Amino acid sequence: MDRAPAVAPEEQPPVTSAAPAPPPPRPRHLLGAWAAGLLLVGPALLIGCRVLDKDGITPVPQLLSLLPWFAVPAALAVLLAAVVRHRALTCTAVVVLTATVWASLPHTPQLVTAHGLPLAQVRVLAANVEFGQATGALTETIRRERPQLVFVSECDRACGRALTAALATELPHRASVDAEGSVGSVLLSAYPLSDHRVIPAVMGMPGATATIAGVPVRLQLAHPLPPMPGQVRLWKAELRRIENAAAGHTGPLLVAGDFNASQDHAAFRSILETGHLQDAARLAEESRTPTWPMEGPLPPFVQIDHVLVSEDFSVRGVRFLDLPGSDHRAVLTDLDLRGER
Repeated sequence: MDRAPAVAPEEQPPVTSAAPAPPPPRPRHLLGAWAAGLLLVGPALLIGCRVLDKDGITPVPQLLSLLPWFAVPAALAVLLAAVVRHRALTCTAVVVLTATVWASLPHTPQLVTAHGLPLAQVRVLAANVEFGQATGALTETIRRERPQLVFVSECDRACGRALTAALATELPHRASVDAEGSVGSVLLSAYPLSDHRVIPAVMGMPGATATIAGVPVRLQLAHPLPPMPGQVRLWKAELRRIENAAAGHTGPLLVAGDFNASQDHAAFRSILETGHLQDAARLAEESRTPTWPMEGPLPPFVQIDHVLVSEDFSVRGVRFLDLPGSDHRAVLTDLDLRGER
């Protein structure tokens, strides 16, 4: 009997073992990644507004006052993302931290060098006396420091009368908005004043022209509303009026007071750029010295009191003075008015 030919078994493909699936993320790694992401939300939002040159809506204008401090959560986010080995999140956190540090550098809209010979040395003091409570401290400071120009915010009628009586010899000239509470403001001068004008605002913003060494110098007190929730639109509008007043002026210009805004606010930077002004503190390398709040549980964390100068002035120095009774530091600035003799 013939045997049936043996049938060769079908060739089977070589068996290859499948690559092992990556292990699922550990719960603590997921938690770390989520924590890092949440830490980046605030800094990323503020940096976005800073890059777009916008102040946004509440709570952005309020948080922009704290912009340099947001480098802390951004740095923590970098650390957490690196610990959990999340490469994309680590790179994102590094970018946000770098941008936050960049935005915290002193703002310089343009390089300005004052030209001409010095015509006069001018000492300027800008102070918020908090509803007149620091009137006595301001009077003592003026007698000690001897400024020729003093810009006083939140100076009610009693404050105005007290300063005028006590300083009639040293600062005999004045421009003012006489009112109660935070609305009152006074501009005191050792130089004759003319052309009194007021920028329309909820709180008083008087201005005048001083004649210094024969040169007319425009003076403007700044005190817009603070960017509290519900009044951000008004805050922006009043800062824009200061900007328009600066932009429409030619010649020497001083704008000083409580701006309720820092260099991290687009509305404040616009005043500098449009009015061709420099912050005296920036020129003196003091632009991150905080002036508010001087009362309460928090240490001062933001500079909102400024002396802005046109290119007709050079800055010799800036000091920040405590005023007992006020929640602001005063800004004392030594300037040289320059021009052709």
